[in-house]
Amino acid sequence: MRILMIEDNKSVSDMMGMFFKKERWNVTFVYDGLKAIETFKTDPEQWDIVLLDLNLPGKDGMEVAAELRRTSQSIPLIMLTARDSESDQVLGLEMGADEYITKPFSPITLIARIKALYRRVSMSRETTMTQGAQNAKFDVRTAHLKISTSTREVYLDEKLISDLTPKEFDLLKTLAQKPMQVFSREQLLQIVWDYEYYGDERTVDAHIKKLRQKLEAVGPQVVQTVWGVGYKFDDSKIDED
Repeated sequence: MRILMIEDNKSVSDMMGMFFKKERWNVTFVYDGLKAIETFKTDPEQWDIVLLDLNLPGKDGMEVAAELRRTSQSIPLIMLTARDSESDQVLGLEMGADEYITKPFSPITLIARIKALYRRVSMSRETTMTQGAQNAKFDVRTAHLKISTSTREVYLDEKLISDLTPKEFDLLKTLAQKPMQVFSREQLLQIVWDYEYYGDERTVDAHIKKLRQKLEAVGPQVVQTVWGVGYKFDDSKIDED
């Protein structure tokens, strides 16, 4: 695994470096925001995952996250920060983070989350390499939506939604596989995040918000809120509107 860790606290970097070495992962450490953007943009495809601290010199971590997402919608991104307010967590997730981990954190827990996120994304990448887009099979189909797991493509009313992050794609697929079924936030955390999640359920809300914005940019809204319960996929009433 090739990791880019953007962290200005050298003691944290040194500590994680020992754990990464034990896992036999290759890691590049960058200590300020401007250098981080430059390093990432040199070759975005070389990285398997990015770990990003928010309190950085040179350029704030939120700005770095936005720039990374403009360069690559698919790079798995985990934010590491001492900012633990609800507004900071929601903003971080809305800026495109797949995970938000508050300091101080357990190195073992971070390693577990990296593995879980990497496992899901790498499986999709391997499948994509063996199946061309022209031969893609859409394994999820509804009246207005079709999804290809092999190529990570989503079409809403034949319009491609091309900028979904890994977690947004997995959320939409989970919901669309069982139209009209209501999923609680806790269920979505367990299914989509692929491990027992110790954060709070606002993680789901933040990702759903970004997913809805991208869906609405190309067509009708198909992710519905069931108040007091959770979310469901429903495109059955679109033709009636």
